[in-house]
Amino acid sequence: MQKRILIVDDEPAIRDMVAFALRKGDYDPVHAGDARQAQAAIADRVPDLILLDWMLPGTSGLELARRWRKDALTREVPIIMLTARGEENDRVGGLEAGVDDYVVKPFSARELLARIRAVLRRAREDDEHGSIAVGALRIDGAAHRVYARVDDREEPVAIGPTEYRLLHFFMTHPERVYTRSQLLDHVWGGSVYVEERTVDVHIRRLRKTLEPARLDPMVQTVRGAGYRFSAAT
Repeated sequence: MQKRILIVDDEPAIRDMVAFALRKGDYDPVHAGDARQAQAAIADRVPDLILLDWMLPGTSGLELARRWRKDALTREVPIIMLTARGEENDRVGGLEAGVDDYVVKPFSARELLARIRAVLRRAREDDEHGSIAVGALRIDGAAHRVYARVDDREEPVAIGPTEYRLLHFFMTHPERVYTRSQLLDHVWGGSVYVEERTVDVHIRRLRKTLEPARLDPMVQTVRGAGYRFSAAT
């Protein structure tokens, strides 16, 4: 079955151009011009990936991303933000809202398809991971879920797809220090260009995810070196 990709952009010309490129790439594009249409498309069938414009009428793409990351139906759906806002603070804001990647307008169809393939490949690799436990944390790779042991019972942890990949890498490589560059290579892939500050953003989000279970100290900063994951907090 073709991967379904939801295009959320209020400019019909942009949607048509992106949809044409997606069909050429053997994807199944679905259009939405605003938040209401996007929600209707998701209710019809949850997409495999969402291309989300930053500027939308009524509700911004940033707010939509935050909303979808809190919704169990869309929490694990990868999001690529399409934006004319190329400043670092804007890109970091998008990452902190839960998007997995961003493409700055104007962009080429080739670049967009490459980003889509990379994000979908990472999501597919996540599904193939097995189960692993470190301390009070457990990942069920088959179900793509994370659990934390709290007061002698396991509680599910709501986690985004990038934080899931980062946590899985940490849990399979505990007690070792990794630089930002090494984490980018292992978690995002060496063929994808992502700034090193992206790592810091997702580390903060991962800690925030683990904070309700009081497990955020497991993600440790090693000053001048990088990050380490340790059950010995």
